[in-house]
Amino acid sequence: MTTIHAGAVGIGDRGLLILGPSGAGKSALALALMGLGARLVADDRVILRVEDGRLLADCPPAIRGRIEARGIGILRADAAGPVPLAQVVDLGRAETARLPPFRTTSVLGVDLPLVLGPMGPHLPSALMQLMRGGRCD
Repeated sequence: MTTIHAGAVGIGDRGLLILGPSGAGKSALALALMGLGARLVADDRVILRVEDGRLLADCPPAIRGRIEARGIGILRADAAGPVPLAQVVDLGRAETARLPPFRTTSVLGVDLPLVLGPMGPHLPSALMQLMRGGRCD
């Protein structure tokens, strides 16, 4: 088990891990996804653990159900989690390809699909659709 500087949301019964440096927009992306129906797992710090070969994301108790909205303050949210992670988005690495190759990243020894960002205002909607319907390859 480890705690990392990241965000995580639940979409259906699967989780999306949001990576990136401080100020990259992790909380803003999580808020946008929540506006589209995602549930907050964790903002700023995510607890990760491997269980039965799956990578689970959860929230430290002290910040459960809280998310920072820059310029507004700390907001309350219904807490979700733990959730098995199914996708990672890295806001610290820019995507340059219009139709990028399928990428993966290893987190605690578990390989997960990876999307690079930020790619513009359609990112939250595209991630929701990716989580719900998958990708055609």
